[in-house]
Amino acid sequence: MDYIPNPLIIPIGIIVGILIAAPVGPVNVLCIQRAIERGFWGGIAAGIGSVLGDGLIALCAGLGVGTISGAVETHRAIIQALGGVALIAFGARLYFTSPRLRIVSEAEGSSESLRDFVWDIPQTFFLTITNPGAVLGLFAVFGGVSTFVEVHSTIDVLLMVAAIVGGSMLWWITLSHIISRYRHRIDLRTLAFVNRIAGLLLGSFGAILIAEVIWKGGSF
Repeated sequence: MDYIPNPLIIPIGIIVGILIAAPVGPVNVLCIQRAIERGFWGGIAAGIGSVLGDGLIALCAGLGVGTISGAVETHRAIIQALGGVALIAFGARLYFTSPRLRIVSEAEGSSESLRDFVWDIPQTFFLTITNPGAVLGLFAVFGGVSTFVEVHSTIDVLLMVAAIVGGSMLWWITLSHIISRYRHRIDLRTLAFVNRIAGLLLGSFGAILIAEVIWKGGSF
């Protein structure tokens, strides 16, 4: 019976995955901007990077890899500083780069695929795993999940991680689809405004991370 996972893990994991993906944060801002600028597959590519990052963290948390959590806490300052610098760099690039609105016809859209935007995946993955708050938050989530459902065996953990990833991916597929349906109403001037707002938000998130490190006198 130990090989039969608890069926409640699936719906709870999906809900957790959606709740992790939904809040507005630096990675979410970048993913939404990609969907507006590049369409459905652009949003999906950016979302996949975020989902893979969350999935990796959730797997480590579920398997009880305490050394990961300890290492993040021990080296939080340098990880947070790296993430802050990366966010400022992405924000500056968005703010100053001329907008390119990728609008394709239905015939051309059928030939578009995830492969056209694959480079966005490692970018959002890196931003996710260098966010100490996200890492420690997911470890806390796994600790709290036991309140609703028991997760004991390795199979339970893997099923929970798969459900979380599935829930997060469902969120990004839905959001990218909604944005792709209405993005044709956006012109280059509006996109430039969106890019500047997104760039400022990303830069602000990064500055806050670095300021927190400096304020706390974090040791590298």
